Amino acid sequence: MSAMHLCLFEDPHVAGLRPLVDTRAVYDLRLGGRTLLETACDAFGPSGLVLHARPIVADVTRHAHSSAAVNVLPDGGDVLFVNGRYVAGAGEALRHLTEAPARTEARAFVQNGSLVAAWVPEASARLPDDVLARPALTANVARDLPVTDLDDATLLRRPWDLLDTLRPALARDAEALAGPPVQASLVDRRHATTHESATSLREEQIHLGTGATIKPGAILNAEDGPIVLGANVTVHERAVLRGPCYFGPKTQVKIGANMEGVATGTWCKIGGEVHDAVLQGFSNKGHPGFLGHSVLGRWCNLGADTNTSNLKNDYGTVSAYAPDEGRFVDTGRQFAGLFMGDHSKCGINTMFNTGTIVGANCNLFGGDFPPRYVPPFSWGGASGFTAYRLDKACAVAERVMGRRDTPFTDADRALLTALFERTQDERAEHHS
Repeated sequence: MSAMHLCLFEDPHVAGLRPLVDTRAVYDLRLGGRTLLETACDAFGPSGLVLHARPIVADVTRHAHSSAAVNVLPDGGDVLFVNGRYVAGAGEALRHLTEAPARTEARAFVQNGSLVAAWVPEASARLPDDVLARPALTANVARDLPVTDLDDATLLRRPWDLLDTLRPALARDAEALAGPPVQASLVDRRHATTHESATSLREEQIHLGTGATIKPGAILNAEDGPIVLGANVTVHERAVLRGPCYFGPKTQVKIGANMEGVATGTWCKIGGEVHDAVLQGFSNKGHPGFLGHSVLGRWCNLGADTNTSNLKNDYGTVSAYAPDEGRFVDTGRQFAGLFMGDHSKCGINTMFNTGTIVGANCNLFGGDFPPRYVPPFSWGGASGFTAYRLDKACAVAERVMGRRDTPFTDADRALLTALFERTQDERAEHHS
C-alpha cells in the first residue's frame, strides 16, 4: 500500500458555522486544547496532509499551514478524505475510519446524507485533477462508492455545537498534549514556577508547560477534570481555576479570575468569571464581567464589565440567528451566550443577550443590549448601526495583530475585503 494522505475538506454545510468560519477553514476551529485539524491528524497519523479550503479562505489557510498542500492532491498515494467538521473522538465512527486504509477498495462513510469520510486508494489517478477546486467536493468524491453508515459520528453544524464538544475535548486533549498524570508536586516541577502559597487539588491532573508561572494565592482544582497550562502561561494572584481547562501558550489569567470549563488559544488575556467558553486565540476578556457558554473568535476584545446572558428568565431553550438561513433557529440548548467572529470588539459595560451572534470586524459600543444578530463590519450599538469602513477595519486589525507579533498579511487583507463585499446585503437588511 502506498503512503496514506489525509485530506480534510469543507462541505457546503460549513456555512452553518458562521460567523466563526467567515475568516478560517472549518478545521481550524478550536475544540479545546486542539483544533479539529490537530485532533484529526493525531487520530489518523497520515504521512501527508492535504487541505481543501473554500476560495475565500484558501490563501489564509496556505499561510497558516505552509507544510500542507492546499487544494492540490498528491502525485500518487491513497487518500482518506475526512469532513473538516468531523470531531475525531473515540467511538465506532473513528474505528471505522482508522481501519479504512486497510481496505483495497474505495468506500464512502456517511451520516444522515452528509459525507463524513471517503477512502480512495490511488486517489490522484482516479479523481479529476480539479476535484479539490470544485465547490461540491463531497459529490465528486463519494459518487458511485459503496457506503457505510456512521451513526455515532459527530459533525459540527452550528457554533453552539462547540459547547457540546468542549468538555470531552478538554479531557482528550489533556492526555494527548500533556501525557499521563504527573506525580511531582507543582512546586517541584522545575520547568515551571509555582508560588508556595498557591493551592492545588489533584495535582496529578494539573499539567504545566515550560515557563508557566502560578502566582501567590492562586487556586487550581482539578477534581472534576484536568487543567493544562501551555508554555509561558501566567496564572495571577487569587485566580481560581476549576478543571477541565486549557490555557494556550502566553495566556494571562488575570488577578481574581474565576475559570471553569474554559479553553483558550495562544496569547489571550482572560479574567472575571468565565464558564464553559472557548476563545479561539489572541483575544482579550481581561476585566470583570461574566462570559458563559460562549465562543469568541481571534483578535476579539471585550471591554471592562462586559456581561453575557446565557440563560433565559423562563429557563426555556435559547434561539440564535443563523446567517446562512437568514432566520432565528432553536439551539436546543438551555445555556447559550455570545458567539463572536474574528476582530470584533465591544466597549465597556456592554450587555449581550442569550444567543447573540456578532459577525467578524464589528465595533460595538453604547448602552442597552445590541441586537441578537449583528452582521459583519457593523459599527454602533443598540441605538443603530452603520458600516464599519473597510480601510479603518484593516488598519485596526493590522495594529492589533502587531501587538501580538503577528503580521497582517496580504492574504488577511484580501480575505477581509472579500468578506466585506460579500456581506453588504446583510448589513443593508439589518442596519435599516
